[in-house]
Order: sequence, then structure tokens, then C-alpha cells
Amino acid sequence: MRIAVVAPPYLPVPPIGYGGTERIISLLTEGLVQNGHDVTLFASGDSQTKSKLVSLFPRALGNSGLQKNSALLPLLQYRECLLRQNDFDIIHSHSQYLGLFTFEKVKPKVVHTWHGSFYKDEVTEEKRLVLEKFKKSNFISISNNQRGAMPELNYVKTVYNAIDMSDYSLVESPKKTYLLWLGRITEKKGPLEAIKVAKELNMSLVISGTIDPIDQEYFDSVIKPELNTKLIKFYPELKKIEEVRELYQNALCTLYPISWHEPFGLVMIESMACGTPVVAYNVGSVPEIITDEKTGFIVDPALGIEGLKNAVKKVNQIKRSDCRKDVEARFSKERMIKDYTEVYRELLEKI
Repeated sequence: MRIAVVAPPYLPVPPIGYGGTERIISLLTEGLVQNGHDVTLFASGDSQTKSKLVSLFPRALGNSGLQKNSALLPLLQYRECLLRQNDFDIIHSHSQYLGLFTFEKVKPKVVHTWHGSFYKDEVTEEKRLVLEKFKKSNFISISNNQRGAMPELNYVKTVYNAIDMSDYSLVESPKKTYLLWLGRITEKKGPLEAIKVAKELNMSLVISGTIDPIDQEYFDSVIKPELNTKLIKFYPELKKIEEVRELYQNALCTLYPISWHEPFGLVMIESMACGTPVVAYNVGSVPEIITDEKTGFIVDPALGIEGLKNAVKKVNQIKRSDCRKDVEARFSKERMIKDYTEVYRELLEKI
């Protein structure tokens, strides 16, 4: 198949450090090339790929939420794919709302993977209106929970995100027993809740993450004052996979007290791939990723900090090898590439 994969130009593919969407795009693109498909990746010029790379920008534009408010430069990138549409059988867009407008009337079959939430009150009504207008487009959800925001959209399949299992390895007996919180430091991902759990249990906590400029005030006013204790260690974003892997491997568990309908949390499967169970609130895709009492604990948000604390006290009941096995079975890159390839073939077979 001749496949165009369209990435947002905010980060390189794969990203250096933070960038779950771009990491998934990279795994998919390289896997499709390895399987013999003719793949063209539309991404920033500093991307690394074995596919054909097309970019209008030598370097990524930057991933700040402030920069994402300007749509004109990304539209130029997506237009470039539009102009080359005759070169492709399938266009796989990861460009979200802008891609719906760009690829509405093209000859190739088009499929859109949605990497964010579109639940009411989690995105603007403007964005939900756009989705409603384009509801007959071909959508791929990354969890079944994601569909609940707008069940009327034309979902062709749910394809779970994945990781390269070779980047993570199982540690049966961690050298250390700290709690871990990792991700973008923003209120809805629960770093403050993780800190409260650690302090009330008198346990060490490692926090590592990126701070978007739009979240700087939240970090400075809410999180930073909580770091004045020996219990909490804060590391800015770690960009080397070896450093991230070591954090997961030596943790007692990873805390994931999110408060939004996150469609898929890569942190959960990265942690479990290292054998580290996850304690998370029952929100968004969490119950589709964690197997309660086998790979972690799913906590009713109504139970709050007490529920999280009680779960942490039980994490030694989890067999770390079970965590690894579950990720191998359900969230490998090979499974994801197979699922997407099946979507492409099904679309091409439709008249």
C-alpha cells in the first residue's frame, strides 16, 4: 500500500523526550516500512524515519499550548499532503481538527486517529461542533472510553496505543521502593494528589515531567511549594529512555490519579512493561489498560486520597511479571501495526 502518515509539526517524530502522539506515529511509520509498505511521513524536518520524509519546516515548531493556538503553519504542512494526494492509497491523519478540513474531499481513503479527549467541558464547544459536522469521517479511537464523548461519530475501529517492548525490561525486585509520578505537570494529571499520598504515607516520591508554559503558573503556585521536603524528589523532563526506564524499574508503584477522560495513558503501559504496577483513579481509559488487582489497582475517585493510600499499601500483592506479560500481550507495537494495517485494507475494500 502507498500510505501517507500525517503528523502535527510541533515535535519531531520520534520526539526527544515528551510526546506520546509522535512516539506512536514513529512506531507505526517504521513498522509499516518494515512490513514492505510505501510510506511517506509528513512531519518536521528534524524527524528520523526510514520512510520518505516530507516537511516544510527544518525543525519542529514547538509543543507549547501557546504555539498550538496558531493554526496557519500546520495547515501549510497538511496542504502539502493534499497537493500530493494522487501518490497515495491511504492518508492516515494524526492532525486532528485541522485534518478534517484539509482531507475532506480527496481521492485516497482517509482515516483520522484522535489522540485527545473531546468530552464536554474538556474541550471547547467549537471543537465538538467541528467533530459533529465531520461525523461521517473515518475515525479511529484509541480507547473505547474515548468514544463515549461523542458516540455518533463514525468509528471504524479502536486501536490501542503501544510501546516498543525492547525499550523496557522487567525488574522483579526493585533496588528502591519510592512512589513514582511521571508525565506533563498539569492539574488534570494529578501530581498534587500523588504528593499528598506520599506525604500522608511518609514515603518517598519521585516526580518527573515536562512543564508547558501554559502550566507554569500551576507548577509555581501549587506544586513547587510542596517540594520543600526530603520525601519528594523532582526531576525535570528526562529525555533519555535509559533514565526513564530506570525510574520505572526501581519504583514500588506508579501513581496515576488523573481527573479527566484521558483516552490512553502511555505512562501506564511503560510502567507495567518494567513490572511496576499502577495505582490509578477509575477515569478515562484506565480500566481498559489496568487489570484491577493483577497489574495494579483501580480506585474510585470518590474515595480520594484515602483510596489511593489503601491501594499503595497492597501493591506488594501484585506479581511484577504479570504486569510485563499483560503489556506484551495487549500493547506491543506489532499488535498496533497489525490493527492499523487491517483498517487500511478494510477501507480500501469498500466502494
